[in-house]
Amino acid sequence: MPATEEQLLAVLTAVANPQRLRVIAALVGGRVHVSELARRLGISRPLLYMHLDKLEKAGLVAGQLELSGDGKAMKYFELAPFELRLTAETIAAALRAGPPDGTSEAADHEAADHEATDHEATDHEAADHEAADHEAADHEAADHEAADHEAADHEAAGPEEGHDMKESGK
Repeated sequence: MPATEEQLLAVLTAVANPQRLRVIAALVGGRVHVSELARRLGISRPLLYMHLDKLEKAGLVAGQLELSGDGKAMKYFELAPFELRLTAETIAAALRAGPPDGTSEAADHEAADHEATDHEATDHEAADHEAADHEAADHEAADHEAADHEAADHEAAGPEEGHDMKESGK
């Protein structure tokens, strides 16, 4: 378990997010390439990297950059060995160790709580925007397809209908 208040808060903040818990669960089977991990979780790579950064800073996951045979950089992540056991004694010991610079962090904790809430809102907004973008792209593609079919129908029928109309007007 973390030895300082800052480390304890980093771990607790990291595991207090449902997306990050999903990342941990997805890595139980071993290391995974970041693109594959994003596909498995159904989230964008930028959003995944944000979560992986939090987990890595908390010491819960480790990332490794490797070069493929063709010289391409490949980023893999795996779980770091950890066990979470939280007791009153663990919390008291972490608080006794104090912050690294010796200042009071009471105000920082409140700011961290707001930041965590902001990040969760950002996660949900990012997911909503991503879903909306996919939906808009699907609708746009359907609209273009319908317009193309309509244009093709007009081209095919246009001259004949115009000719028929002239004759029926006589």
